[in-house]
Amino acid sequence: MTNPATSALARPQGLRQRMARLFGQWGVFFRGFLEHPKMVGSIIPSSRFTIAKMLAPVDWQQCRLFVEYGPGVGTFCYPVLERLRRDGTLVVIDTNPLYIDYLKRTITDGRFHAVHGSAADVEDIVRALGFEQADYVLSGLPFSTLPDGVGPAIAAATHRVLRPGGTLLVYQFSARARDFMAPHFARIDAGFELLNVLPCKLFWGWKE
Repeated sequence: MTNPATSALARPQGLRQRMARLFGQWGVFFRGFLEHPKMVGSIIPSSRFTIAKMLAPVDWQQCRLFVEYGPGVGTFCYPVLERLRRDGTLVVIDTNPLYIDYLKRTITDGRFHAVHGSAADVEDIVRALGFEQADYVLSGLPFSTLPDGVGPAIAAATHRVLRPGGTLLVYQFSARARDFMAPHFARIDAGFELLNVLPCKLFWGWKE
């Protein structure tokens, strides 16, 4: 039989733990934005509506390797891992060691690999983990504010690393992301999510 006094004590403690995790995550995210504002797409993590719509086209049964650029504090990582097959792999790449260290501490799933590096080096990173190509690549990087030449280099490397039929998934506040995708992807589907801070544009580039 449950002790009412013990339960009463456990509830506030559980609430404090959840609040600590929440503010700890937001604190890390906000600090990363302040330190590298041009490398972080937003000061607010993506909404659950954006996540659901962005990931909707993914064929999870056929996904062995999912790559994410700019994972931040893992807003997409957890939903991806929930959907990913048991023998699948999620690789996230970020230039900010603050985010990578945080993710390594908080995500213990054996399918998860956090890499401190540039998305432009995705081919080398994927090969170092024993893969030749990725099935899906997700990016929230702010292409339009990246240093000169970095956005085009990332778009080209992403197209090369994707398998035939693979997809680049991009969420941005600016439609300019499509300009970086267009030279490499003949088919680009577009969407929009109003229930996000700020409302964002969604793109899916399909490799032939």
